[in-house]
Amino acid sequence: MAHPAGKGGTEDGWRLDARAASGPRPVPSLVIRLAPRQWRRLAARLLRRLARQMARVLASAPAKVAGVAGSGLAAHSFPAHAQPAGQPAADGLFAVLAVQDPSALIGLALVVGLIVFAATTAIVHLRYRRQSLRREAEAFGEIARLEAQIDEARALLMAEPQIVVVWRDPAAEPEIIGNTPAFTGVAAPARILAFGAWLSPASAGEIEAAVDRLRARGAPLTATLATQDGRFVEAEGRPVGSAVVLRLRDITGVRLDQARLEAAYRALDDETSALRALLEALPAPVWVGGEDGRLRWSNAAYAHAVEARDGHDATQRDLSLLDRQTRSRAQALHADSQPFKARLPVVIAGTRQVRDVLEVPVGGGAAGIALDATEAETVRAELAHVVGAHRRTLDQLATAVAIFGADQRLVFHNAAYASLFELDAAFLDDRPTDGAVLDRLRAARRLPEQADFRVWREDLHGAYRAIEPREHWWHLPGGRTLRVVTAPNPEGGVTYLFDEVTERLALESRFNSLTRIQSETLDALAEAVAVFGSDGRLGLSNSAFRRLWNLDKAALGAHPHIDAVAEACRRLTADGAVWPTLRAAVTGIEARVPTEFRMERSDGIILDGSTQPLPDGGTLVTLRDITDSVHVERALVERNEALVAADHLKSTFVGHVSYELRSPLTTIIGFAQLLDDTGIGPLNPKQRAYVNHITESSAALLAIINDILDLATIDAGAMTLELGEVDLRAAMEAAAEGVRDRLAEGGIRLSIEPPPAAGTFRADGKRVRQVLYNLLSNAVGFAPEGSTVTLSAERRDDKVVFRVRDTGPGVPPEISARVFDRFESHTAGSRHRGVGLGLSIVRSLVALHGGTVSLSAAPGGGTLVTCTFPRAADAGRDAAE
Repeated sequence: MAHPAGKGGTEDGWRLDARAASGPRPVPSLVIRLAPRQWRRLAARLLRRLARQMARVLASAPAKVAGVAGSGLAAHSFPAHAQPAGQPAADGLFAVLAVQDPSALIGLALVVGLIVFAATTAIVHLRYRRQSLRREAEAFGEIARLEAQIDEARALLMAEPQIVVVWRDPAAEPEIIGNTPAFTGVAAPARILAFGAWLSPASAGEIEAAVDRLRARGAPLTATLATQDGRFVEAEGRPVGSAVVLRLRDITGVRLDQARLEAAYRALDDETSALRALLEALPAPVWVGGEDGRLRWSNAAYAHAVEARDGHDATQRDLSLLDRQTRSRAQALHADSQPFKARLPVVIAGTRQVRDVLEVPVGGGAAGIALDATEAETVRAELAHVVGAHRRTLDQLATAVAIFGADQRLVFHNAAYASLFELDAAFLDDRPTDGAVLDRLRAARRLPEQADFRVWREDLHGAYRAIEPREHWWHLPGGRTLRVVTAPNPEGGVTYLFDEVTERLALESRFNSLTRIQSETLDALAEAVAVFGSDGRLGLSNSAFRRLWNLDKAALGAHPHIDAVAEACRRLTADGAVWPTLRAAVTGIEARVPTEFRMERSDGIILDGSTQPLPDGGTLVTLRDITDSVHVERALVERNEALVAADHLKSTFVGHVSYELRSPLTTIIGFAQLLDDTGIGPLNPKQRAYVNHITESSAALLAIINDILDLATIDAGAMTLELGEVDLRAAMEAAAEGVRDRLAEGGIRLSIEPPPAAGTFRADGKRVRQVLYNLLSNAVGFAPEGSTVTLSAERRDDKVVFRVRDTGPGVPPEISARVFDRFESHTAGSRHRGVGLGLSIVRSLVALHGGTVSLSAAPGGGTLVTCTFPRAADAGRDAAE
């Protein structure tokens, strides 16, 4: 039998499915599934084969069949009503064929069977067609329902403003779902993937890299992107089956605020990083101080300036670049929210330099920078000296000088120029143009008379384009004659030199020039200057001299005598012998030699003065304010003397305590213990109580003396650490053993919490136990009865941290900063009594190891003291030193 070819079928379209029937023993069955068209073809083939088979049977036995048809049927037939019910009429034929020829019976049976098979096949075909039509109707209904669901899903997907991009085939164009022009402002939908056209550069680079990873490796992406118009878009992508989906949607509400904050934070973080990198690279020291006045951050130049290893080391050691007086001035200005600006001498890496210091208040602290002004100050001084010398030189000349720049504006003029042409100083200070000066001179008839002034002026201004100097002769109205030289300047512009050949005008110009030079020179000096004539009267004085003694300008203009000047200044002078000496130097005729003197005024100002005899018989007196220098010198001398005295006192104190107190106290303790011994005789209860008090008090006094000796030894730098491996658990238990009696007296519980893997660290075991003992003693003294004191430890990468906590009243904030100072003892309402040395020794011993100790309020009440020891005590000790 031929079968139609198809999936799992044969070449002509038929399909056979072999299935196993259910049951304990599976029996293979053959199920034939055919389409209606295939059933018709099968039925036609069966009928054709049936016809051919019948033709072959009739051809093989024609006579027999004819006999049966003629007489056999009649002989063996019987009436139709006499046939048994349900018996076909052909049974007689089958019986005759069976008797006459068995092969004919077989052929007839085959024909009948084929007919039956064809009829059955037709029935099956009709039933299968009805089932196929029903299933087809159901399939169309399911298709319609799925299409409705797809439409509904697309509508829900588009209900939110978003764009969905789907890549189903890496080689094909993606499917873009959504209103892209309304979302991004890009007209072409495919341009949505050109992220640089509508996203910021940073966001475009980020999403392009993420999309490449998503399509190449299937790596999910989630990102917040910023558009060019200031909006924020959330991008989410992930693989879905064999496809890759990217969803873009606007961010609104709280998430939009969060995205804006994140963008602002990133911008501020980038800006802060850039500024920090820039400040770190600056060659000038930059620092930031905290609210407590301590250094919080500094750059590498600052660390180099204060001779620290790096900025962190400078911060840890709180190394200040400015002295205490300068910092006090800066803090006073910061308190009024004002910046501090000053040019100060600063020690940079051991070298004294001049720096421009700027420190501004920032967030409760201050940020500052010290710019190198040494070279600028030197150049400024040299430039001022050169310019001053140049100006003084030019002002000394009788030749009038005017320098015009490349823009033909007045750059410099000397006094002779202004005097020669009688030009207004305010007009010259406004930097007039060369043409404006000529117009003014022409209006004042101080230029030669010209028939064509414009041509003459153009010829004069040809010097701006000339290479060599040119000489002109000006014959002015009134009979004056000037020699004018125009010299081109290399950098552009022209220098005018005016020489008046008239003797009278030359002498007058020289006199005015000298007068101006003298006045300007004296007024430019910072020192107080006074010139007395040979008659003892004041000839010249500068403004600094008037301000120094609060003198009236009009009174000085009357040229008072030295006696009148001394009388006016005597009210501010503490030393009355100075002015007679000064009077003798001014009015003396013989032995006129320069003198120097120091004057201290009643208002605390200290002056250094000198007298210089002048060739004309006058005397030059100069006074210079040196108050700050003297005060600094005195402060340094007093501090040095105090340090020497303190060192001597410390050494003397250690010797006296060691011998004068400790030795007799040891004897007292020994005798008290001897009296308490029952072997030398019985004591009554009162005597034994007295002896016990003596022993306890002596032991307490000995502990105080030992503490003082330890502090003195540390201050003297004589204490050395005996470093070794210290067991954490053993050190904690040994310190706890020393306070067992006090715990029992107060009914206090002690909880020891060593780390899981206690181990060891390198330190001085004796000093570690002493530190823990002092902390436990302090905690037990403040802990209330029935409470618990906790001693815990923690190991970290490079340090060991001990914590002691009590549930007492705690430390008030106003004294928390002083609890580690010496002889600071605060009971805070507890039974604790002491001289205030325990915590001082703790801080000194921990610092000697290179560690730190801090005190803070414990959560839930009480006090928490934290001690940090470095695991490598050698390096810590070097840092502490």
